[in-house]
Amino acid sequence: MHQTIKPLLTLLACIILVSFAKKLDAGGAGTIGLGSGIKPLSRIQHDEWNGLLDRHVDVNGFVDYRTWHRGEDRQKLQNYLKDLSTADLSGSSRQDRLAFWINAYNAITVEAILREYPTDSIRNHTAKLFGYNLWEDFTLRVDGKQYSLDQIEHQILRKMNEPRIHFAIVCASKGCPRLLNAAYEPESIDEQLDANAKHFFAQSQNFSLEGSTVYLSSILDWFGEDFGSGESGVLKRVISEKWVDSATAKRLANQRLKVRYRDYDWSLNGR
Repeated sequence: MHQTIKPLLTLLACIILVSFAKKLDAGGAGTIGLGSGIKPLSRIQHDEWNGLLDRHVDVNGFVDYRTWHRGEDRQKLQNYLKDLSTADLSGSSRQDRLAFWINAYNAITVEAILREYPTDSIRNHTAKLFGYNLWEDFTLRVDGKQYSLDQIEHQILRKMNEPRIHFAIVCASKGCPRLLNAAYEPESIDEQLDANAKHFFAQSQNFSLEGSTVYLSSILDWFGEDFGSGESGVLKRVISEKWVDSATAKRLANQRLKVRYRDYDWSLNGR
């Protein structure tokens, strides 16, 4: 028996070492945003990010990765991430934090994809067991601490009790909400989040009511607890927040509906 276990342990050790080596060598691995100095979060400016989005993202959220990848705007994105890293996170307003972390999440994702480009899906870079996982291993250092995409989403944004973040943060996939082609700003964050929520539910891939069945994006399945208790709670939130028009809201409220979830499209949100 010992003769059988030893080769298996040796093989497992080799797999782990190879996996670790791949993490180190991966084009997207490491920490970004190593800016110098520190300043209040309210003084972080998103103008650079706003300009990049305006140039490379269309009104439907599709990204011109090819042009962005080969042009001087690569460095401008990295400069923006360096500026984010200088933020002092203490004593900031809710609006400042929401805008900061949503912009940070989306900018990190774009930078991670550009480092891997050309690619046809973020899932090519999110190993589940061994190897480089873009959501966990690509981090932004802010105020002396490293933040992965997973940490920003689950440990920061979701804990702010703001379900509209799920219509704003983007995982570079066609199944995501659109990447807004403007930066989120503290003074207009609520209006921007509302607009993106309404845009999200206006897309048939995310919401449609067909007879007695309502079809929803998988996002509302994965993060349903952020919207309400059970499927009925999710639909009540959609109605109360006026994310759909009044006629559709009335149909949602007056019918006993079956809920089905659309398959998620993980293909790259490139144009």
